[in-house]
Amino acid sequence: MGKTELLGAAHWFKAYAGLIIPLVLSGWMAWGDFKTRRIPNYLTFGTAIAGLGFQVGMHGLSGLISGLLGLVTGFALLILFYVKGGMGAGDVKALAALGTWLGPAGAFELFIYMAISGGILCVAVLWWRGQLLSSLTQGLRALKNFFLSYLLLRPHRSLGKQPAANPAPKTDGIPYALALAIGMAVFLARHLLSL
Repeated sequence: MGKTELLGAAHWFKAYAGLIIPLVLSGWMAWGDFKTRRIPNYLTFGTAIAGLGFQVGMHGLSGLISGLLGLVTGFALLILFYVKGGMGAGDVKALAALGTWLGPAGAFELFIYMAISGGILCVAVLWWRGQLLSSLTQGLRALKNFFLSYLLLRPHRSLGKQPAANPAPKTDGIPYALALAIGMAVFLARHLLSL
């Protein structure tokens, strides 16, 4: 590799470091989540601090504000899922940390790609485990119960409460940081292809 190519590669990396570094960090998070079903705090906090530092170094005060807004956006997008038990705290912190690199609009875009990737990943895992049909049936039943009890029967409280359905057996979750890493790869590819 000649000096000109090396300078070109260095210039390219500098121009896209704000997307490449978060991709590498999200891959690291996915690997840890896959192996241990946890995303360590040192990785999420380190990612957030590095993202804020990058923003300040590249854009000054406006970068710091963008990074902080990205952190808040990433956190806000997943906190209700965590409260309802559908997501781990590490996943919430991971999206918030990556939001510091991407800003609020980028954090929202990453959330969309992560949600699509996560949906596909969930279907694939359920199919692999042989639980896809029973999960779909249970989901449709829950949707029907919600519709009937909250939308149709809500004005008629005198009808009494419907008996609760038996809960499904608890299964192993999926390492959702993998969906985050896939979403980050899609985010990077989309931004590279839009040039």
